[in-house]
Amino acid sequence: MKKLKEEIQFNCSADELWSILSDVGRCDWVPTIEKITLEGDCRHFEMSGMGQITEKILKKDHASMTLQYSAIQTPAPIEHHLATMQVAPLNDRECTLSWTTEISPDIFADGIHQGMIISIEGLKKICKDEING
Repeated sequence: MKKLKEEIQFNCSADELWSILSDVGRCDWVPTIEKITLEGDCRHFEMSGMGQITEKILKKDHASMTLQYSAIQTPAPIEHHLATMQVAPLNDRECTLSWTTEISPDIFADGIHQGMIISIEGLKKICKDEING
């Protein structure tokens, strides 16, 4: 099993970043997803190049600003997937995002990591656009 980690500083408040991440039906910051459908604690979407995916939201804790989810149905033969995103304030206008993903088999790690990096860039753009109005 591979464990991937990205820790990024954002030029927005922790509350602003958390409001984007905690809206689990929002996908404007993920360039490869056009629409998410929510059904109970699951979100369904089609990801460019991957196909239909279902993720289960395991934790959405507003107090600790932590979102945890797992891909439970994918076209690829993934044995284990667990992602955790946690937002932490640095000050009133800056925060950090810690995003870890466990993935097995290891062969899928590079693709998952690229998806994380692309999504982080999308998050940065959304935060910048929302702050600048």
